[in-house]
Amino acid sequence: MLLLRFWAASSGTMRLTYQRRKGTSDMHFVLVFDFGGVIVQTQTQAPRHAWDRSLGLALGTVESIVHGSESWRQAQIGRITHEQHWAAVTRQLGLDAARAAQLETDYFSADAVAQDIVELIERQRARGQRIALLSNDSSRLRDKLNRLDLTHLFDPIVISAEIGHMKPDAAAYRSLVDRLGVTPERTVFIDDMPANVEGAKAVGMNAVRYTPALCLEDALADYLVSDP
Repeated sequence: MLLLRFWAASSGTMRLTYQRRKGTSDMHFVLVFDFGGVIVQTQTQAPRHAWDRSLGLALGTVESIVHGSESWRQAQIGRITHEQHWAAVTRQLGLDAARAAQLETDYFSADAVAQDIVELIERQRARGQRIALLSNDSSRLRDKLNRLDLTHLFDPIVISAEIGHMKPDAAAYRSLVDRLGVTPERTVFIDDMPANVEGAKAVGMNAVRYTPALCLEDALADYLVSDP
C-alpha cells in the first residue's frame, strides 16, 4: 500500500510524496512450500521395509524403485502418467495387479500431513500473506491435494509434471516466479532437499532447508507477516 503525504516546501508550494507502509501486502514475501518431506512427511519406513522383506530384497530397494527410478523421473516431468509409472514398478517387482495395488496403499500408509505447518500456513494466509506450492511430482498430486483438503492453501500450485521441469532446474523456479508476478527476492522457498534449496538460491530466491527438528516459524521469522 502507498500512503500519500503532502508537505510544504520552504517556497510554500505543496509537494506530493509517497511512503510505503512497512508490512503491507506489496512488501510481503511469498512463502513457497515443497510438498513431500515438508507438507506431507513419512513417519516411518516400516511399511516399505516390510515389502522389501516380503520380496527378499535389501532394505530400501522398493523405495528406490518407486521414488528413485527412471520411470519416476519421467512421471515427474510429465512424459508418462502416474499409472504408467506404477505399471513399470509392478513389472520390475514382478507383482500381479492385486499385489501392486496393495503395495501402493502400503507404501504411502505412513505418510501424514504436518499439521503444525498447515496451521502456520493458515495463520499467514489470514494475515494476508501469499502461499504457493512448488513440487516435483506426477500429475496425480492435484488429486492428492484435493483428497487431503489442502488445495485451498496454495496459489499457485506448480507441479513439475505440468511444467516439464524439476527442481533444481532453474526453469522450475522461474516458472513459479513468473506465475507469482514477483521478483525472486520477494519469495522464500522451503524444501527438505539441499539441492533444491541451493537451486532456489541460485535464481535469487530466499530459501530455508526444512528438517523435522527445525522450528519452521522461527526459521521464517524475518519473512512472516505479523498481525497489525
